[in-house]
Amino acid sequence: MDERARARELAAEYLAKDDPTGWFEQLYREAAKDVAKIPWADLSPNPNLIEFWERHSIASSGKRALNIGCGLGDDAEQLACWGFETTAFDISPSAIEACKRRFPGTNVRYRAADLLKPPDEWLREFDFVLESYTLQALPSGLCREAIERIAGFVCKGGNLLLITRGREEEDAGGAVPWPLTRRELDRFTQAGLRELSFEDYFDTESPPVRRFRVLYQRPAAL
Repeated sequence: MDERARARELAAEYLAKDDPTGWFEQLYREAAKDVAKIPWADLSPNPNLIEFWERHSIASSGKRALNIGCGLGDDAEQLACWGFETTAFDISPSAIEACKRRFPGTNVRYRAADLLKPPDEWLREFDFVLESYTLQALPSGLCREAIERIAGFVCKGGNLLLITRGREEEDAGGAVPWPLTRRELDRFTQAGLRELSFEDYFDTESPPVRRFRVLYQRPAAL
């Protein structure tokens, strides 16, 4: 069984058990000695993040960043390299342990935490929040709450960069990862953020994947 098929099998199994996020820990635990079994683990920063940053870098000196669903830590380390005081979390304790093994001298604060039950001290705490591929791994029933939580991390004047698979309303969602629609992403503006830019494009994967890449900001006046 290939890596993506195993991830989808676990996602379906845990969804049937009414534990829609429990499969992440199971997958990372199974891959403890072979991270190649994690289908999204490229062991390098997300190229969609790098491409965005090369064109739209954001002031980072003295700023705090949060990496949601950090996986094996490559994006978090990149944020730290850009100068952010970086916190990164994942629901999987095994993923967090893997980050600490991979980057023993890191300045990133890695933490096991649940996006749907985040620490209270993270509310409106971060100048830059990165959400890359986490929402698309959650069933639609959890997305509204997850979006509200994500928006809540952004401080006044802060930014959120979202990178996700995208689809039209009439397109079937299929199996995990579940692409999001523009209507679903409108919940970020309903949660108090302002959309600064929206990109709808196909990336360089083979075959290419449709992505939405969106930059939001919390108005400084709120």
